[in-house]
Amino acid sequence: MDTVSPPARVAFLGLGVMGAAMAANIAKAGFALVVHNRSRGKAEALEAAGATWAATPAEAARGAAVVGLCLPDTPDVEAVLFGPDGVAEGVAPGTVVIDFSTIAAAPAAAFAKRLLEERGAHLLDSPVSGGPAGAQAGTLTCMIGGDADAFARARPFFEAVGKTFTHLGPPGAGQVCKSANQLMVAATMLAVSEALALGRKAGLDPMAMRQALLGGSAKSFVMENHAKRIIEGTLQPGFRAELMRKDTRLSLAAMRDHGVFAPSTALAAQMMEALVNSGRGGMDSAALGLLVAELSGLEG
Repeated sequence: MDTVSPPARVAFLGLGVMGAAMAANIAKAGFALVVHNRSRGKAEALEAAGATWAATPAEAARGAAVVGLCLPDTPDVEAVLFGPDGVAEGVAPGTVVIDFSTIAAAPAAAFAKRLLEERGAHLLDSPVSGGPAGAQAGTLTCMIGGDADAFARARPFFEAVGKTFTHLGPPGAGQVCKSANQLMVAATMLAVSEALALGRKAGLDPMAMRQALLGGSAKSFVMENHAKRIIEGTLQPGFRAELMRKDTRLSLAAMRDHGVFAPSTALAAQMMEALVNSGRGGMDSAALGLLVAELSGLEG
């Protein structure tokens, strides 16, 4: 089949912080964009820019060569795909459906199998990394599982939202890679939080300490970005702690399913549970630094 390029009709479902930014970049790339969200208010800016509103996922999928999803969790994806008036009711054979959500790998693979068998459409799991800033800039990293030919056909759609694309294998493979990504981010954030607490208790200036660490082998995205947020207390999301808790739960389940010895995953997941249980679930996940400081006897 031919590559799906602008001005082809495409759809995007799920207009949260990430999804709205991704959809805006798809429209800017020249695609004829149809959007749907549970609440229409989040689509107002996109509609004003020329996108077409669809009342249901099925309506959005009708006539769309590619359908993108960006939803909170596994049950949300299942409902949008296969629930009443779901994508499966409107999607045509040969359509490429791309799920940018972070969900469990086994259901992702099962959804792909079901959509192919029932509708002849290909579902790619493509969780992303890069956060809201990457979504706005169109520089996301996409970790892709599913049919390689479907990925090649939808490549221009991917290029509207990201800059790094890795096809990792069959359906579910992208979600396994994302579980590894989130584990590494959460575990690094815990280590950074402890390091900053140590510096404060020893009387070091936290920002000077961060600058020193950025100059050596401890440099990381978390040290560069999250540490700054922890120090400055700029913890509005961003990526909410309750979503990172969900992701570390998925990481823990993936480790269990594959029989991996994973103490770092277990500890990071428990710390995210503690962070949300401390009442900070609506804050950015970098609020883990506040919890570690609090447990270390520090104020502020």
